[in-house]
Amino acid sequence: MIIAVDAMGGEYAPHEIVKGVLKAAEQYKIGIALVGKKDILHILTGRHTRKLDIDIVDAPDVIEDHENAIEAVTNKPNSSIATGIRLLKEGKAQAFVSAGSTGAVFFCAFMTLGRVEGIDRPAIGSIININMTNPFLLIDCGANPNCKPKHLLQFAQMGNIYAREIFRIPSPRIALLNNGEEENKGNQLAKDTYPVLKASKLNFVGNIEGNSLSQGKADVVVTDGFTGNIVLKTLEGMGETFLRLRNVGEMFSRASGGESHAVLFDTSVGSLLKRIDYRESGGSCLLGLNGNVIIAHGRSQAKAIKNAIGVAKRSVDRKVTEMIQQEDFSEPEFLAAVKEES
Repeated sequence: MIIAVDAMGGEYAPHEIVKGVLKAAEQYKIGIALVGKKDILHILTGRHTRKLDIDIVDAPDVIEDHENAIEAVTNKPNSSIATGIRLLKEGKAQAFVSAGSTGAVFFCAFMTLGRVEGIDRPAIGSIININMTNPFLLIDCGANPNCKPKHLLQFAQMGNIYAREIFRIPSPRIALLNNGEEENKGNQLAKDTYPVLKASKLNFVGNIEGNSLSQGKADVVVTDGFTGNIVLKTLEGMGETFLRLRNVGEMFSRASGGESHAVLFDTSVGSLLKRIDYRESGGSCLLGLNGNVIIAHGRSQAKAIKNAIGVAKRSVDRKVTEMIQQEDFSEPEFLAAVKEES
C-alpha cells in the first residue's frame, strides 16, 4: 500500500506534515509518497527515508488557502495537490491525504478522478466520536451547501457503505438531522427527504435532533453540507474551549501547589476532549469519487497527519471506494412516487 501525502498543504506545512508522515510510516508499516518541494523535503526527512518506505515526489507549486480553488488548480498543474491526486489516478498510490485548501482538493479530485457512476454529488463524511461506544458518520460536512432529497438519499447510501465497512455494522442505523423527531418537522428539504429515506431499503430510524447526537441513536447522520459543516465546526470549537479551560486548570493547579494536571480531567472531561479533538479523528473522507481522498484539518500537526494517514489506510483496507462503486445509485422508482405524493 502506498499513500500519497500533500507535504505543502496546511498551516504547519511542511515540517509538521513530515513529522506525521514519519510516525505513520513507522507505525502502520506502509509506503508513503511525500509530495512537495523535493529540496526542502530531502532536508526534513534526512536519513529517515533509508529506514522507512518513503519516496519524495517533486511538486514545485503550492496552492495557498486564499487562492481561488478553480483558478489555482487550473494554473498550477504541478502543485502538491494536483500531483498527489494524479498519483492516485494513475494507480501509483491507493489514497491521497491533504491538509491544504479543501476547495482545491475537492475540485482537483472531482476533475481528475471523476464521480462514481450514478453519484450526482460527492460528499464529505466525518467520523464523530463524542460517544465512546457509538461513533457515527456525519455526511455531508461541507461539500454541498444546497441539496435536494435525492442528494441526501445518495449521501445516506454512501454513509451506509462506509459505516458498514469501517464500523463493521451489518445494517447501520441512518438518521436525518432535524430540529425535531416528528416526521413533519423541519425545513422543506428535511420534510421532503424524510419520506424518501423512509421508502428506501436503508435502515432509516427517523429524525435526530442535535441534542441526541451523543446518545448513540444512529450510526450515520445525514444532512446538507451547510448544516453539517456548522455541526462539525461547533464540535471543534467545543474541543478548543475545553482545551483552553484545561490549560487554565493546570495553571491554577500548579500555582496552588497541587498536582500538575488539569482539574477538568478529574471529572472525565479530558476523555471527552480527546474524542472531539480533530487531531484524534485525523481527517474526513471525500466519498463518491473514484479514489480514496482524505481531507485533514488545515491546522493539522504531526499527530493529526499521522491519524489522517490511518484513516486513509483503513479506507483502503476495507475497500470503501470499491464498495461504493458497486452500489446502484440510479434514481429509484419510489422517488418519483414520493415526489407525486408530496
